[in-house]
Amino acid sequence: MKDDDNPLAAVGVEAEDERIYRNLLRRPRATLPELAARTGHTMATLRHVLCRLESLGLATRMAGRPVRYVPTRPDVAVDALISRREEGLAQARLAARELLAETPRVENHAPEELVEVVQGQAAVVQRFTQLQQTATRELLVLDRPPYAQDPTEQNAAEMERLSHGLLVRGIYDASALEIPGKLRLAQESAAAGEQARVSPEVPMKLAIVDRETAILPLSTDASASADSAVIVHSSSLLDALVTLFEILWRSALPLPALGSPTRPADMPDPELFALLAAGLKDEAVARQLGVSLRTVHRRVSELMDRLGARTRFQAGLLAARRGWWDPEP
Repeated sequence: MKDDDNPLAAVGVEAEDERIYRNLLRRPRATLPELAARTGHTMATLRHVLCRLESLGLATRMAGRPVRYVPTRPDVAVDALISRREEGLAQARLAARELLAETPRVENHAPEELVEVVQGQAAVVQRFTQLQQTATRELLVLDRPPYAQDPTEQNAAEMERLSHGLLVRGIYDASALEIPGKLRLAQESAAAGEQARVSPEVPMKLAIVDRETAILPLSTDASASADSAVIVHSSSLLDALVTLFEILWRSALPLPALGSPTRPADMPDPELFALLAAGLKDEAVARQLGVSLRTVHRRVSELMDRLGARTRFQAGLLAARRGWWDPEP
C-alpha cells in the first residue's frame, strides 16, 4: 500500500496524519526532532498532527525526556475507531427516526411522492443497497433476472443485515438458480439465516423493506439489465405488492440445502437431488455440477431407480416419504 493512499479516511484519519502514523509504525519511539528530520515537516506541524493522533488513539507519549511517541497497534486502534464510528452512525439513525416522527404523517409522502423512478444502473444499485441498510424489521425479496448487480457475487449488504438478526425471506425463481454459482450463493444466504424458497413462476423482481418501501425494475425482460427502477412508498400499491409476495411464499417450496447436517445418510447423490428439487432443468444441472448432459441423464436415471419412481414428480413424492425432503412450504 502506498504512503499517499488514505484508507483510514473512513474512520476519520486525515491523509497527512495517516502518513505520520505509518512513519511511527516503521520507526516507533521517535522524538519530535527525529520525526521532523524523517518527514520534512516543521516541529509546529508535527505537534498538531501528533495531538490529533493521540486524540484518535493512534499514538501515545512515553514518560521521560526527551518525549518519545509510540504508535498503537493498527488492529487495536482501528477497531476502536470503527466502534466509535458505528456508535455515531447508530445515533444518527435514531435521530433520523425521531425527525421523521416529528413530521406530520400527511407530509411524509405527498401523493406525487408515493412513486419514484430511479434512472441508471449505478443509481439503482445504490438505492437498493441503501434500502437494505435501513431495514430494521424484515426484508422480502423476489429474486429473478434482470439484475443490476453481478448475480454471481454474494449480496454483501444482505449478509451484513442477516448478521445483525434482520428477518429476510427470499423467493428464487428457478431460472435465477440456473445461473452458474447462483444456487450456491442462495444456499450461503440461507445458511446465514435467510428463509429461502423456490418457485417456477416468480413474475417480477422485487424487494420490500419493513413493508414500508418497495423497489422493482421497470423492465421484466430477463435479458435486459436493471438500469431503471421504481420506488413505491406506503400506499395501496405497496399493500398489493406485499400481498403478492405472501401468496407466492405460500406456494413456493423450501430451497434445498447442500451439505445439510440433517440430511439422511441414505440419500443417494444429494447434490444432484438438491438441484432437481430446486426446479432446475437438466441443462442447468449439468452446468452447476460441471458435467455433461449425458452424465446428468444417467445420474437422474440411477436416482429414480433407487426410489423406484417412473416420473420425476413421483420421485419427489417418494423422496418426501423417505424424509429426504420436505415439500411443505
